[in-house]
Amino acid sequence: MTTANRLGRLCAAVVLAGMGIVAPAAGADEAAPAGLRAPRVAGGLELDDPEAAFWAEARPVEVSLLPQTMATPMNPAPSVKRLAARAVHDGATLAIRLEWDDKTRDDRIVVDEFGDQVAVQFPRQFIKDALPAPMMGNPGGRVEIWQWRAAFQADLDRGRALETKDLYPNASIDVYPDHVLLAADARPYQGAIGLNNLITQAKGSPVLEQTAAGWGTLTLDPDDQQAGGRGVWRDGVWRVALTHPLDGGPNDILFTAGGETAIAFAVWDGDKGEVGPRKGWAPWVPLQLAP
Repeated sequence: MTTANRLGRLCAAVVLAGMGIVAPAAGADEAAPAGLRAPRVAGGLELDDPEAAFWAEARPVEVSLLPQTMATPMNPAPSVKRLAARAVHDGATLAIRLEWDDKTRDDRIVVDEFGDQVAVQFPRQFIKDALPAPMMGNPGGRVEIWQWRAAFQADLDRGRALETKDLYPNASIDVYPDHVLLAADARPYQGAIGLNNLITQAKGSPVLEQTAAGWGTLTLDPDDQQAGGRGVWRDGVWRVALTHPLDGGPNDILFTAGGETAIAFAVWDGDKGEVGPRKGWAPWVPLQLAP
């Protein structure tokens, strides 16, 4: 057995022993589902609407979130303990809806503040009895991650903050580099934004589509961003829908109606300083797509 396989089995054994998947009670004679099921809904619906009526057709599964204590910096006490997950598809697009309690809406990024985030993870190659390590995969076990960011959602909903004063109303600024330099010369002073780094701003979607094959390997292809979604915060609850084509192309996951895969989860509470590895997470849950 390879080191990667040992790691994957160790991670799974540790976390599965301390995690429960519980479906809300729906009657004394009904058994809890083994995992998440995505019923087929009519075409033409706005699957990225987390408050749409069609979500009532999907039975929620409650997932317990675990502390991230395997890679530094760790988060031994994540703020969010549970989330409710639902899934649907319309034959062309898969949609995942996530809901969790969060007393504060954290949707801006400044020096000492972080944004709320949620992510789902899938194995790039689904082999039921040989899943990748649940924490971002492993060498030879690549995973795909769709990460929704509240700050991106705010940029799309309200418009991106273009000036320092938009984020720091009391700031006093004499001059900006681009006021006295040519645009090309001012770019080094703009940091990641000047390099057009995708993680600095929304590019038409609040969701980043990324891949990983173990800790510290998270990356993305700027030309392959097909994940979409939308998040709404209301009365202390986040509801977020993430969408993706069933057939994303030759370099993407192939989801099929009637097929199965696995899904894992991660949540960050920006108000509690959660960012990067500091998160709550849950390992693999079976996901079945209705025919």
